[in-house]
Amino acid sequence: MLIVKNISKSFGKIKAVNNVSFFLQKGEVAALLGPNGAGKTTLLRLLSGYYSPDQGEISIENFKFEEDRLKALASFAYVPENGALYPEMSVVEYTRFMANIHQLSEVDFVDNLASLVQELQLEKVINQRCDTLSKGFKRRVALAGALVHRPKVLLLDEPTEGLDPNQKFMIRDFLKDYGRQHTVLISTHIMEDVEAFADRILLLNHGKLICDTTPVGLKSLTPTNDIEAAFRAITSDR
Repeated sequence: MLIVKNISKSFGKIKAVNNVSFFLQKGEVAALLGPNGAGKTTLLRLLSGYYSPDQGEISIENFKFEEDRLKALASFAYVPENGALYPEMSVVEYTRFMANIHQLSEVDFVDNLASLVQELQLEKVINQRCDTLSKGFKRRVALAGALVHRPKVLLLDEPTEGLDPNQKFMIRDFLKDYGRQHTVLISTHIMEDVEAFADRILLLNHGKLICDTTPVGLKSLTPTNDIEAAFRAITSDR
């Protein structure tokens, strides 16, 4: 589970995240929405421990960052929009490197990798160098590296951006399945993603959490029952 209590983060005079609170349970897939500059990436970096909040508290699997940082970090995975891979490594070398960071045994690594290779359809590229992969495969390999230790909480930034329809379908299907037994928070501006796998919506604007609802609840805010129209209406500055 993921618990966020009254966190804020400023950069100079800009308050990127302003007193945000929410709670996500096991089995929830939540979409983090907001216009550009709303604070989504800053919030993800706070949740991942990359930034420290100016105030407030974050707990992952009941481990507080300020008290049990290493245990909290071991309980989650964060995949940024441009998930960094080591270009000279093969896919299996990269995933093994990530497993070693989390001190996985060889048995657990082999078992977990075998499952991920099948689930993410990586069979054809498992021995290929990362710098030779297509964008879609790079996205999947970054996801496999993040998930090799089977984290309880998964944070993703724009996981389907730039992918073709088949790749998007596969990633969405995988994330929906993973979210049944874990906690998943996905930052996206692609409304198809929201309707495809999210059962919760957290909507940010100007650093504040202005709406905590469901896709159905967000769509109901407009007469046309259109999620994009609802998003525009609730985030418009006009």
